[in-house]
Amino acid sequence: MATNAPSTTTQQQGGSTANKPGLRKPVFVKVGALKPGTNGHTLVVKVVSANTVLNKKPRNPTFRGPQNQNTKIAECLIGDETGTILFTARNDQVELMKPGNTVILRNAKIDMFKGSMRLAVDKWGLVEITEPAKFVVKEDNNLSLVEYELVNVEES
Repeated sequence: MATNAPSTTTQQQGGSTANKPGLRKPVFVKVGALKPGTNGHTLVVKVVSANTVLNKKPRNPTFRGPQNQNTKIAECLIGDETGTILFTARNDQVELMKPGNTVILRNAKIDMFKGSMRLAVDKWGLVEITEPAKFVVKEDNNLSLVEYELVNVEES
């Protein structure tokens, strides 16, 4: 049984047609606009401070595999002109998050840790260093210091 499905061809910049949708332009958000439980954020932030939380060597150095590599975790205070938030950097991200660097976080998500917000970039996201930003970080508005509580609302 054949169905007539509409084709999703789009005209791309080179003038050729393809069967996949075109890429969307990233929408950059500010740190002050972040809310708990959200994801898919793209931000330009400065690294204020970074401290290593975990630096673990593999248990069995003779075994090779992705689960047997060094594990590094660092908590970095990052921010822009609207506020600051704690960022959890993992493995290769730790080297990029040096104080004073300006980075672009793509596809970042908000994780809740002990009732407070943390920003993280998992394997589907990207952390990249960019040219130094001209803004001054607003350090007195730390969103990670705000404690959230889960409240169940019953519908009547």
